[in-house]
Amino acid sequence: MVEQLGLDAIAITPEGAGERLIVLLHGWGANAQDVAGLINAINMVSSPTRALLPDAPFAHPMVPGGLAWYSFPANYDFRKAHDFEAQADLRESRQRLLYWMRSLAEKTGIPLEKTIMGGFSQGGAMTLDIAPQLPLAAMLILSSYSHAPIPTCITPRPILLMHGRQDPVVPIARALETKSQLENQGLAVTYHEFDMGHEVSIDALRVASRFCLSL
Repeated sequence: MVEQLGLDAIAITPEGAGERLIVLLHGWGANAQDVAGLINAINMVSSPTRALLPDAPFAHPMVPGGLAWYSFPANYDFRKAHDFEAQADLRESRQRLLYWMRSLAEKTGIPLEKTIMGGFSQGGAMTLDIAPQLPLAAMLILSSYSHAPIPTCITPRPILLMHGRQDPVVPIARALETKSQLENQGLAVTYHEFDMGHEVSIDALRVASRFCLSL
């Protein structure tokens, strides 16, 4: 583990990695180690790529070793609206993550313009929250949702959005809302649905690998 300006992160540096970086955020109750396998799978198909996988700053209230970017209200239902912006923990995570992301070019030598940012579930929501403020190469959103209206992206970038038709946690309607918001900004959104639950299937990993390889 390496600490990067207040956030711990797993660094993956495969042999022969080029001048590109993937930053992938884990979901609620997970940690950076849980998404390391996704990067390894992508690297098996795509060209070898460096990755940084940050840990969220807050402990999960029920999962030992699990972390969270922010809390959810008790019995939260993703079909109902919620004012995430009112939560101090979300605002703190946003500030820390944005500062950390802006430090990466100096720390890694790879500019943000060659950095792909993505996340699973809550990590995808955090990506949709701060990535528009950064001049990134691309965005990768897995089984996720948005907090509120997505900020306008400061630069165009391709976006891969994937969701499970049988997702019992985040309804697929949330993915379609996200797709609509991004397309209304004139962004190039590649959207895929899969026969899966709240997860990333082998087929979804193949699509993610091809997306990264195309950049």
